[in-house]
Amino acid sequence: MADYIISACSTADLTKEQFEKYDIKYIYFHYSLDGVMYPDDLGQTISFDEFYKKMEEGADTATSQINPDEFIEFFTPYLEEGKDVIHCTLSSGISGVHNSALIARDELQERYPDRKIIVIDSLCAATGYGMLMVEAAKKKAAGASIDELAEWIEEHKNKVAHWLYVSDLKYLVKGGRVSKTSGFIGNMLNICPIICVDKEGKLAPQEKIRGKKKAAKRLVEKMVELADGGVDYSGSCWLSMSASMEDAEYLKKLIKETFPKISGEIIINSIGTVIGSHTGPGTVVTFFWGKEDRA
Repeated sequence: MADYIISACSTADLTKEQFEKYDIKYIYFHYSLDGVMYPDDLGQTISFDEFYKKMEEGADTATSQINPDEFIEFFTPYLEEGKDVIHCTLSSGISGVHNSALIARDELQERYPDRKIIVIDSLCAATGYGMLMVEAAKKKAAGASIDELAEWIEEHKNKVAHWLYVSDLKYLVKGGRVSKTSGFIGNMLNICPIICVDKEGKLAPQEKIRGKKKAAKRLVEKMVELADGGVDYSGSCWLSMSASMEDAEYLKKLIKETFPKISGEIIINSIGTVIGSHTGPGTVVTFFWGKEDRA
C-alpha cells in the first residue's frame, strides 16, 4: 500500500501549529488589502489583529482562489516522492477552488499514472473544514488507507454543523449580501443575523436576533437541537471568531455549561483572512458534529 499525504487549503483556518501537529499539508489562498496582494499564510505575514484593524479602518479587501498551476506545483513534490495525495478543498458553495484542484488532478494523473490523486469537495468552511481535516488526520494516523479515508470523509463531511452570527453588517453590505438600507437599519437595531452552512456548502441566513448575547444563546439552542446526542453530545466542538475573542469566550462558557460531556477542550481559532474578508470583524462561529446530515 502506497504512502499518502492529506492536504487542505489554508481556508481550513487551523493554526500553523495545528496543521503541523496533525501532519496536514496546506496550500495558500490569497487576499489583498487596499490593492496589495498577500498569501493567506495563517497570520504569519500580517497578524489577524492587524488585518481586522485595517478592515475596521476602512481598508478594501479582496480574495483570490488557488489556480490549477499552483495546485500542480504543490502536489508534484509528493508525487515525485512516490506518495499518493488526498486533498480536501474549501466548499464549492463558497469558492471555485474545487474546480481548480480537479484540473490539476487530471493533468497530474497523466504525468503520474501510477499515483492516486483524490480531490474531495469538503462542503465545509473555516474551522469547520479544519475540524473535518483533524478527524481525517486522526483516522490516517490510526492506519486508514487512502480509499478508506476518502470514503469516511465523503460520509461525514455533511455532518459538520456550522452556525454563526455576524455583529457588524457593513461587511455583508460591502460584499453585496445585504442591501445598504437593511444593513444600516440592522446595525441601528443591533441585529445579528444567524447563518448556517447548508448541505450544498453555501451560507444560508436563518433568522435575525437583537444583540450578541442573545445570538450566542441562539447558537447554543441550535446545537442542543442538532448535535449528535443533544445535551449529551460527546464529540468535539471548535469555535472561531474575527477580532471578537470576548464574544467567543462567552459562547464557549455557554457551551461548556450546556454540554458537560464534550470531548476535550473547546478550541477557539481566528477566522482567517480569506473568509474574514467577507464576514468582517465581529463574527463568531460554532462547529460540531450533527446527528444528521445538514439540511
